[in-house]
Amino acid sequence: MIPVGSLTNAAAIIIGGAVGLLLHGRFPERVRTIVFQALGLCVAIIGLQMALLMSKPLLVIFSLILGGVAGELVDIESHLERLGDRVKALARSKNTLFTDGFVTASLIYCVGSMAILGSFDEGLRGDPTILLTKAMLDGFASVALASTYGAGVLFSSVPVFCYQYGLTLVAGAFQSFFTEAIMAQITAVGGILIVGIGINLLGILKIRISNLLPSLVAIVVLSLLFL
Repeated sequence: MIPVGSLTNAAAIIIGGAVGLLLHGRFPERVRTIVFQALGLCVAIIGLQMALLMSKPLLVIFSLILGGVAGELVDIESHLERLGDRVKALARSKNTLFTDGFVTASLIYCVGSMAILGSFDEGLRGDPTILLTKAMLDGFASVALASTYGAGVLFSSVPVFCYQYGLTLVAGAFQSFFTEAIMAQITAVGGILIVGIGINLLGILKIRISNLLPSLVAIVVLSLLFL
């Protein structure tokens, strides 16, 4: 099956990022700052809406704790940063924000209900509608991100495609496991992580979101055991 949704999403990130690069330097710093703050607020609110879908708060709490401990032990954040640095070297970029842009954009585009639900929907029913909608949103977000972070945002299209296509394949192979209740819990955990991304974008606090990503696996396991 051709992953139409994931391919379109990756293309939208590249196109939006290219537009952002063209606009870079043409806006006053205060304009870029307010656009970035607006994006951070929107990301935080979207995450909050998703988080409120949780039906079993204790499972969500335990999944975040277990996932956070596992993520810190493996130190996913450092691995992602090193990956970003290697991509930066391959691209021969001198932009000091390249790695930050790569990691931040990858997290924003990957951690969320639309990425998960859209990938599952394409894998289970062959319907890419959710991912096509996400592609449009990510394209616009890439304009704002690339205008601030630079070319690293464009390269985030690669992990986004691999992540979403991987979920599509998983959904097709294990479709009987992903009930509505489990999907609601996954969405809630993803929403909390997105709130954290919004906080990072606003500069309020530096949360190591990458090291919380195992929470998405933990919530699936806990949901299968206790729901």
